[in-house]
Amino acid sequence: MEHLYQLAIIGAGPAGIATAIESYALGMRDIVLLEKDENHNATIRKFYKDNKRVDVDWKGQKIELDGTIYFVDGTKETTLDFFDQLLDNEVMELRTHTEVQKIVKTDEGFEVFIAGSSLRAKYVVVTIGRMGKPNKPDYKIPPSIKNQVHYTLDACGSGEKIMVVGGGDSAIEYAVELCDRNEVAICYRRGTFRRANPTNQADIDRVVSDGLVRAMLNTEIVELESEGGQVKVIFGDGESELFDRLVYAIGGTTPSGFLQSSGIREEDGKPVHNEDYETNVEGLFVAGDITQESGGSIALGLNHGFAIANHIMNK
Repeated sequence: MEHLYQLAIIGAGPAGIATAIESYALGMRDIVLLEKDENHNATIRKFYKDNKRVDVDWKGQKIELDGTIYFVDGTKETTLDFFDQLLDNEVMELRTHTEVQKIVKTDEGFEVFIAGSSLRAKYVVVTIGRMGKPNKPDYKIPPSIKNQVHYTLDACGSGEKIMVVGGGDSAIEYAVELCDRNEVAICYRRGTFRRANPTNQADIDRVVSDGLVRAMLNTEIVELESEGGQVKVIFGDGESELFDRLVYAIGGTTPSGFLQSSGIREEDGKPVHNEDYETNVEGLFVAGDITQESGGSIALGLNHGFAIANHIMNK
């Protein structure tokens, strides 16, 4: 508790790493990066399929990079390698398995509370992503089938009947990934997959036309039950069907409880901040997915980090 860091960053994703790198490049030292998972970029590791394309211009958004970090199109694997190389420079202290519980404003800056301890920092940047808390359905998931309901592909094998729930990029990628070794259906409450990027739209059209994936569009799920060791899915029209496994890909949620406990105001499901990503609490910033309408742009996260670093150094 005697030590005062110049900068504490919560979350070791693209925005968090960029904030550290850009701050160091501008002359700041004594930076600590706090990550609750066992490694950096946990969202990419958990929710991106192997060899998934990772583009600078995410969902067609043309992004000009502002800072010193030169990020290019690649795959899940090359992107993780890229961030590994950035962290090899050891410009910061990286603490993994470190979950922050709340942030409290003090006369000198902030006290950041971790399980069983705390640390002090002059400035704090919160870059935790939405997918750290994936959206769950409104209806109950019975405890007897909880091991058959997932939010990633980690537990999926082969030879199963699987339903993917959702209509965005992740849902489509999950369905395409699974269909070569499983019987797959994709259930979406809307009539088209218009939320997805063009590549994924083409992929889902192909596997549906080839009979590898069954598209259940304009379909609402209202209830889940356990029946004979399978998941019974009950739909809004009263029909039902049995599946071995369900995979939900319906987005993530802003961690409102954590933000509120730290004094950060929210509007329309997003933390309030100015053009430099400083919140209503002076010296406390937000960056990355939680500031975006629908998170996911690595390039925007990198630019957030550059903007915050410049603002802090100018102060």
